[in-house]
Amino acid sequence: MAITSRLLLLAVAVAVAAPAAGAASASPSPFRKVYAFGDSFTDTGNTRSTTGPYSFGYVSSPPYGATFFHRSTNRYSDGRLVVDFLAQELSLPSFLPPYLSNTSNATSKATDVGVNFAVAGATAIEHEFFAKNNLSIDITPQSIMTQLAWFDAHLRRTTAAAASTSKNKQQLADALFWVGEIGANDYAYTVMARDTIGPKLIRTMAVQRVTAFIEALLDRGAKYMIVQGLPLTGCLPLAMTLARADDRDNVSCVASVNRQSYAHNRLLLAGLRRLRQKHPGAVIAYADYYGAHLAVMRSPARYGFTEPFRTCCGSGGGAYNFDLFSTCGSPEVTKACAQPAKYVNWDGVHMTEAMYRVVAGMFFQGGDTYCRPAFSALLARKAQGK
Repeated sequence: MAITSRLLLLAVAVAVAAPAAGAASASPSPFRKVYAFGDSFTDTGNTRSTTGPYSFGYVSSPPYGATFFHRSTNRYSDGRLVVDFLAQELSLPSFLPPYLSNTSNATSKATDVGVNFAVAGATAIEHEFFAKNNLSIDITPQSIMTQLAWFDAHLRRTTAAAASTSKNKQQLADALFWVGEIGANDYAYTVMARDTIGPKLIRTMAVQRVTAFIEALLDRGAKYMIVQGLPLTGCLPLAMTLARADDRDNVSCVASVNRQSYAHNRLLLAGLRRLRQKHPGAVIAYADYYGAHLAVMRSPARYGFTEPFRTCCGSGGGAYNFDLFSTCGSPEVTKACAQPAKYVNWDGVHMTEAMYRVVAGMFFQGGDTYCRPAFSALLARKAQGK
């Protein structure tokens, strides 16, 4: 269990704002503004090396960002994330600026496209819970409710004082809210305390916090929302390296960890169903990250991948090329693999741009297989003003 204790220091990453996104849609998008939330899989710059999570403290160093930006943008990848492909799908003039950047903290045109509040290492449950149980990692103390407070602060700065409450709500009703995956870190922080704080308690608390967060957005005026579930956290090289060799499922990933993510997603879906019943005027779509990830792991070659398990930017060789003490961007690991597009995983926990592109395609062009209701249906509802 000491080995698996770190195995889900997972969705812990970071980033910085990006240049203009290329147009992807042929017709104008009905959404001109996006607000994003989540953890490292969605963070585009709210964390840097000095504030990043344990063992992944080199995101400001090359070769992070090498594929698309040709420099580190503090994204834990070699390029764009799913939320970046969302910006392109909507033909936004730029990627979402991170809330903690100077640009997004000011009232400026840079925030016209929206703001990204996601931060690496974020948990669903409040930081105080982990601190009380001596499970705190102080360098990443933010939770999903921290991001809600940031969102409120942003609205106070950017909303005209004279604007009516109804007008403010209408402005939020015109935006798309992206709630990226969050919750993996909650399980990671409590692995060593399973005897006193079991996965079921964490699952109940984490999903309750996420649904409360979503309802808070709806109460503020949000009308169109996409909520991501957890991916196959048991298929990450970190998990594969640290778990017992006999703890495997039918796609050769860590069975116990994938079961945990599956149960989390089932409970989250039940919560979303209740929110849809309570807020029938809102469109709350579920982005099935687990299902999309599973499809790739079952048939990696179909999606262009030859390395479903090995880390592109890692060290140590072997089946996973991952060493927790010599991670991507550290002085020991200054170069990545020659062809990141052939790899599912970038640094042992986070995906390559190629994988994020594939997942984004499943969400945004895959009908209702991996996004329910379909992304196209959500766009149509917004275009019709429903």
